[in-house]
Amino acid sequence: MNPPRFVNREQELDTLQSRFRSDTADLIVIYGRRRLGKSALVREAIRDTDDAVYWQATEETPEVQLANFVETASETFPLLDDIQRDWEALLRALGRENAVVVLDEFPYLVQSDEALPSKIQRVWDLHLEDTAMTLVLVGSSISVMEEKVLGGGSPLYGRRTAAIDLPPLSLENARRFYPTDDPDTILRYRGVFGGTPYYLRALTPSASLPANIQSHVLSEHGVLHNEPEFLLRTEFGIREPQTYYTILRAIATGKREANEIANFAGVDSNTLGSYLSKLRRLRLVERDIPVTADPNATRKSRYRLNEPLFRFWFRYVYGQEGTLVQLGDDAYERSVEPSFSDYMGSMFEIICQEALPSLIPKAYQGIGYWWHRQHELDVVGLGSDGTLVAGECKYTSREMNEGDLADLERSAAQVRWTPENGTEPAYHYCCFCRSGFSDGLRATADERDDVSLFTPAEIVS
Repeated sequence: MNPPRFVNREQELDTLQSRFRSDTADLIVIYGRRRLGKSALVREAIRDTDDAVYWQATEETPEVQLANFVETASETFPLLDDIQRDWEALLRALGRENAVVVLDEFPYLVQSDEALPSKIQRVWDLHLEDTAMTLVLVGSSISVMEEKVLGGGSPLYGRRTAAIDLPPLSLENARRFYPTDDPDTILRYRGVFGGTPYYLRALTPSASLPANIQSHVLSEHGVLHNEPEFLLRTEFGIREPQTYYTILRAIATGKREANEIANFAGVDSNTLGSYLSKLRRLRLVERDIPVTADPNATRKSRYRLNEPLFRFWFRYVYGQEGTLVQLGDDAYERSVEPSFSDYMGSMFEIICQEALPSLIPKAYQGIGYWWHRQHELDVVGLGSDGTLVAGECKYTSREMNEGDLADLERSAAQVRWTPENGTEPAYHYCCFCRSGFSDGLRATADERDDVSLFTPAEIVS
């Protein structure tokens, strides 16, 4: 099995290619954290476009960057050899040609020339806006892209005609990289390697899941062994990001509420918010609130790691490198396997939430967690048709039974939610279980239209 060259992204490709063909000027911004395939996306989009220039910036001086850009762009547009080495003059000339111009790693350009966004704004307003040119700015540094390109204080604010915040691949598309057809193993791959294309392409097709984890993540020579540290240091600069590491480790090991995280990390609770805000901006941490709550009014918050590889790394690798070296090839068996099912528990909940619209098809106003006092629901979907879909997830070695369904019904009855039409909600109950269901629970589900049972086979199909 060889990994596919390019997977999915149909919506993003359609957006880009339709703008390339338009008769109006377009300024498109593509951003998102590293490894998600932004460069691959734009290269795929321009693959059959004759008047396109793709250029990736480097961390060099402004003069070298300009020279490199001209060298690349003049292969398609030789006239640039005679143009002054100046971004405004070069872009103006490309605008007259109605070119498609992709500036990848745009933050590197901004770091070497802080005035560049202003220069682009000026040439855009005076010359490019009346052409059919498409200018695409691509960046992995989310903080730079939001501050210098997307933010209200940026000279380019209000000029963009499209923005793509590139997400990881869905399970449906990521599974094409997983070297297995077994449903439960697919879920386990999802729980470690997620949907980040770079991580998925690192997988060895002929190896098992334990072998892939051992060789690529646990081994000190693995291609992903230092990946989280690399990304954090790249985003936060040369400053020692130890506080961020400790916060991420706290969340990875089950500390989800702010006071638990602050106590574990030794961070003042008043300053924790700024750290969490930056991690949320990086799409590494997500804030969960009860799905029925107003996000601007509720004080109920829990935090979780959004990137599976980071959750795995901060639970099993960070701070344990010495032990992993001593264990060598036995690291997975000794360090990971005994607690891996427990690790997968919360990952299973997220996977089930993501799968809900396919399993119980309807329009949803919201899907997420819900909790209140001693009651908690792993999956809640607020259907636009007035149905409250409540789910319980068990990634355990035991079957779910009628008692689990009764607990689910009791908790669902505590949810305070009024559908848009003002009527009482209808209820639908979902049991998600790795190990299946008792005969009694299966009989109940056969007799009732409001109960659905899902194993990994149904979830991944």
